[in-house]
Amino acid sequence: MFAGGADGGNGHLPRPRRARRGGGGGGGMGSPPPGPPPPPCTDYDMAYFKAYSHIGVHEEMLKDHVRTNTYRNAIMHHQDLISGKVVLDVGCGTGVLSIFCAFAGAARVYAVDASDIALQAMEIVRENELSDKVIVLHGRIEDVEIEEKVDVIISEWMGYMLLYESMLGSVIFARDKWLKPGGLILPSHASLYLAPITNSHRYQDSVYFWQDVYGIKMSSMMPLAKQCAFMEPSVETISGENVLTWPSVQVAQVDCYTIQAPELETITATFNYTSMLQAPLHGFAFWFDVEFNGPVRQRSKKQANQCLDGNTQDASPSNKKKKADAPIVLSTAPEDAPTHWQQTLLYLFEPIELKKDQNIEGSVTISQSQQHARFLNICLKYFTRDQWYVKESVMK
Repeated sequence: MFAGGADGGNGHLPRPRRARRGGGGGGGMGSPPPGPPPPPCTDYDMAYFKAYSHIGVHEEMLKDHVRTNTYRNAIMHHQDLISGKVVLDVGCGTGVLSIFCAFAGAARVYAVDASDIALQAMEIVRENELSDKVIVLHGRIEDVEIEEKVDVIISEWMGYMLLYESMLGSVIFARDKWLKPGGLILPSHASLYLAPITNSHRYQDSVYFWQDVYGIKMSSMMPLAKQCAFMEPSVETISGENVLTWPSVQVAQVDCYTIQAPELETITATFNYTSMLQAPLHGFAFWFDVEFNGPVRQRSKKQANQCLDGNTQDASPSNKKKKADAPIVLSTAPEDAPTHWQQTLLYLFEPIELKKDQNIEGSVTISQSQQHARFLNICLKYFTRDQWYVKESVMK
């Protein structure tokens, strides 16, 4: 599906806001395992990788404490599945996740990145005296030669709106080529959400500002201002107060253990919302959650029967383990602590006045751009006040 990479900003490539890219290099034991053929590396890919060589991209991600601490906590939570094992870090950036895995006791970590930041990762590994454990490979994950299977794949592959920049395809490629049966993938699951929002402040700043500029009428600028401000999706932070109603279903669900690349080429979901407020509908917001679950293991017949019968005791070791295995979640929702992903907003050119309890229904389709697979086409169809509307946009 997608070529190897990272994920990043809301603009023309290169315009990174975050990092991680595919890998390449060599090293290992035994004969190379078979795997899918690598996709071609395009000029877009090369520009994309170059953009992620900039230190500011990685500084922003490392300063995102929600992101980085959640990954570290997830690694330590699954330390029993990492200690003594072989780990593959897809799009390692500065190598921070690889080093966390080494701290968790990994026997060997392949840290792979196609960006030149891999050269800095090599120095960071040496500085932390981990060269005997962490092997940094500079190149695309689709081109790498790792001559052994791995027990764990870890990657920070999520882009804006979860799927922007399409790095998940590189994780799928690595999973199918190198992950041992029953291996661990972190994160393991992801969910993409959509909700209607109101944001009068944004309209005031971007559009209504032109009605009176230092006493000069410039309302003729408003149509152009709407085009410039709202043609493409906008990455910004909103709060729970902007949300007109909370989503009850996911636009997309990703199981990293089983998903196949073609499933991500086009995603369509329907929605039906009831506004909690009387307020103008200014657009729709996307955000996502990811979970860090271990591989599904077959339960014994006795365990299954106990669950069905309710024959469990809170103080039992199995229940203590169940509580300890509660999923670790990284959320980019408006009501949670902000992250560098923020939320992705699709604004309407003309707001729609909604009454409390007014219905909004429709569908959203997200597909890879034919121009370049890292771009996303978004088609939003929605019905309210006895009228259908369509909003189309490209995230590039």
